[in-house]
Amino acid sequence: MDTASPATGNRDIDTILRGHPYRAIMRLAWPATVSMLLHTLFSITNAIWVGHMGAVPVAAVISATFIVWILISLTAVLSTGVVAMISRAVGAREWDRAQSVAEETFRFALLYAVVISAVALLLRRPLFGLMRLEPEVARLGQEYMAIYFSAGAFIVFSEWASSLFRASGNTRLPLVVTSIGVILNVVLDPMLIFGIGPFPRWGSTGAAVATAISYFVACLIFIRLLRQHRLPFQFRFSLIGPMDWSRIGRLVMIGLPISISGIVFSVVYLFVNRITAEFGTAAVAALGIGNRIESVNYLISFGFSTAVATLVGQNLGAQNPERASQLAHKTVVLITAITGVTTAAFLLFPGSIMRIFVTDPAVLEAGKHYVRILALSQILMGWEIVIEGAFSGAGDTLPPMLVAIPGAVARIPVAWALAIGLGWGIDGIWWTITLSTVAKGISLYIWFSLGRWKKRVVR
Repeated sequence: MDTASPATGNRDIDTILRGHPYRAIMRLAWPATVSMLLHTLFSITNAIWVGHMGAVPVAAVISATFIVWILISLTAVLSTGVVAMISRAVGAREWDRAQSVAEETFRFALLYAVVISAVALLLRRPLFGLMRLEPEVARLGQEYMAIYFSAGAFIVFSEWASSLFRASGNTRLPLVVTSIGVILNVVLDPMLIFGIGPFPRWGSTGAAVATAISYFVACLIFIRLLRQHRLPFQFRFSLIGPMDWSRIGRLVMIGLPISISGIVFSVVYLFVNRITAEFGTAAVAALGIGNRIESVNYLISFGFSTAVATLVGQNLGAQNPERASQLAHKTVVLITAITGVTTAAFLLFPGSIMRIFVTDPAVLEAGKHYVRILALSQILMGWEIVIEGAFSGAGDTLPPMLVAIPGAVARIPVAWALAIGLGWGIDGIWWTITLSTVAKGISLYIWFSLGRWKKRVVR
């Protein structure tokens, strides 16, 4: 074991390794959850302001968002591997190893961001072509996407820096940075969308510009925090330095299954969006708004997933697999209670929830059905996301991929069969999304309960 000692963070690590289970979970989960909820305000704020401009701009932003998910999924290659490797090193008190992983992945992150942003910008027209949208919707969506992916380096760097702190057991600093970014985005959105004051009226494109600026500011803050040595191990910024490509390869292999799952999920939604477009622009807008409503539960669950990844990783690093298992199962109990409450709200008040985002009567009617049907899958969605985090913390990311990809791909033929083949209309698409989510949640929980992940070695 390395002999270097951390400057900060011992209290967080001690709680994770030896504290009361629910205290350990909540210490990491509440900042991560609030951070995730604030993070989704980037897209929710955009949707609310753009929603006042009509169904066409909303459909454009929604359609672009499905492609933006691909970028987010690609960052999982980096973030999942960083959390798995660094949390193990921190749990084992191997500070030199944590430092070398952090510094090497910093350089890799910059290169990675440039490559995926360039590829996405080149492919934006073919990707929009898959969805067969109305010409004006496609044009506005491509403009939004071009701005968003131009800020890809800021997005990837922010996620990498956040992963370092999360793996070290500190989810509070990422919360602070996210809060600042969201506040800035909320302020800039109406100014750039509607041209308030000295700003130009950019419409839906202005929403993307506001988000890009917010991520840039978040990067500057993370750089300052890292220079202040806020990690429990040393870190030095350097664009030139040694690269252990075998280590980078292992990191990529840990993160790749989760990333592939996310990419497949995003591509599937392009086809689901295409099927939905058969029922008109209002249906496409309803799909996107409903997805943003669901994102509340998704991001709460993802906050707990982020927490459990660190909990499992550090405890496996400390040679305590039974505590890692106990913490994972207790996290499932907590997410069941939380998503149970939101399920009730979705069932009882679907129309009122939809009106927060849109006033178009056709979109409201389609969206109400989506929210009510979607409610039936929310608890199992929470299970799937939390257990995926537990697998990720163990560095065993193949099971989530083997469950997620078939479940996602099946949505295309099933959605077509129910919505068009059997004549259920857009409700057939909503039922497809719900039933596939239930199946994935149950399958992944059973697989995790087998316990084979406890023997996973990450070096």
